[in-house]
Amino acid sequence: MNILQKAYKHFCLITKHKWVVFKLCIKVGEPIRGILHDISKYSWTEFSEGAKYYEGTHSPIEECKKSKGYSEAWLHHKGRNKHHPEYWVDKNTPQKFIIMPYKYVAEMLCDKMAAGIIYKGKEWNKEYELKYWLREKDKIEINPKIRDLVTDCLTQVSEKGIDEVYTKENFKKLYKKYCS
Repeated sequence: MNILQKAYKHFCLITKHKWVVFKLCIKVGEPIRGILHDISKYSWTEFSEGAKYYEGTHSPIEECKKSKGYSEAWLHHKGRNKHHPEYWVDKNTPQKFIIMPYKYVAEMLCDKMAAGIIYKGKEWNKEYELKYWLREKDKIEINPKIRDLVTDCLTQVSEKGIDEVYTKENFKKLYKKYCS
């Protein structure tokens, strides 16, 4: 695949991902977060690296990290998008892992679900995100309360499905349970 084909496919992938996040954000009562979600992926810093390392089955950021040892796109992205828990880490403060505000937790959960749906395609099932999360959760720098909230939410999805779990009422209830 040449770079123009990769760029086109990457554009289609991130746009499709944004659409799924938007639809999920509407379900949980955060349509503005869905509209604003990942706009930085269209910036030159993120888009050019995404196109260069595009594979179609997983994040180009992971491919770039394998190749270069780091990703400029990821450094750019996590510093501009508050739905990533890494944005809320400050190791120079007493509380190193800050509790994310509700709207960004809701967006993060929509982002996680949409990523699995997009990358796995027809192979996706309601247990997928929980299995992925359980493998990765201890590697992520995140407030323990938010970690528990995500685990609970994805466990609910694995048992009941997205439609029953991804509601404004349920997300507010989860946030109150873990973060109040």
